Amino acid sequence: MRVLFVGDIVGKPGREAVKRFIKPLQVEYKIDVTIANAENAAAGKGLTKEIAEELYNYGIQFLTMGNHVWDQRDIMNFIDREPRLIRPANYPVGAPGQGYGFIRALGKKIGVLNLSGRIFLPPLEDPFSGAIRWINQMKQETPIIIVDFHAEATSEKVALGWFLDGKVSAVLGTHTHIQTADARLLQQGTAYITDVGMTGPRDSVLGVKKEIIINRFLTQLPAKFELASGPIQLNAVVLEIDDSGSTSRIEAIQRFAEV
Repeated sequence: MRVLFVGDIVGKPGREAVKRFIKPLQVEYKIDVTIANAENAAAGKGLTKEIAEELYNYGIQFLTMGNHVWDQRDIMNFIDREPRLIRPANYPVGAPGQGYGFIRALGKKIGVLNLSGRIFLPPLEDPFSGAIRWINQMKQETPIIIVDFHAEATSEKVALGWFLDGKVSAVLGTHTHIQTADARLLQQGTAYITDVGMTGPRDSVLGVKKEIIINRFLTQLPAKFELASGPIQLNAVVLEIDDSGSTSRIEAIQRFAEV
């Protein structure tokens, strides 16, 4: 099975990159399932139902979220009824939505688990001990499990990768919007990358106009973030996973285009 996982989609530029690149990539790599992190897909923060439907129409079949999951209030109106959308599982009990879900392809179930880190992010439930509990539940349905670990600290991401090696098919980092050069297979068959990267405006600082962020560093004054325009990019990884849930290949992908 070949899975395409797309890094954080940022606003309209990110959605334009998805529109332009997803279907050609699905053909080129003979993709069976496409998953994407969409926590920044609506104007850079959060997700609306309309934009979720737009992403599904472009060929994405399953969406994960992160610390911006609640930034668009509209999500409260549909997240409980949308099986193709999950938010970090380690939010407190009673939070809307689900922390993991399943999608079918080639007659098989693929499980997707979303987790949030706790270093430099809100102090949610421990993602390490929680992961084992949720993975054990998911394995009653399928051995193929992909984890989106939405976290800031590289040490926390690498540690979770090793902790879950052999227990899941892949641990894929999101949130920092910079694709890292460490895509690899761990010792027991789990694919790992510290950050899949960002799908959005290329000439930016994590999707935001670079002048705004530079001035903020220079002055230490607050500023309203605005999404950058210009060239767009798509960052993703392709996974090859067998029926046992073991991954035999991970490849990081970058695509760029002028607009």
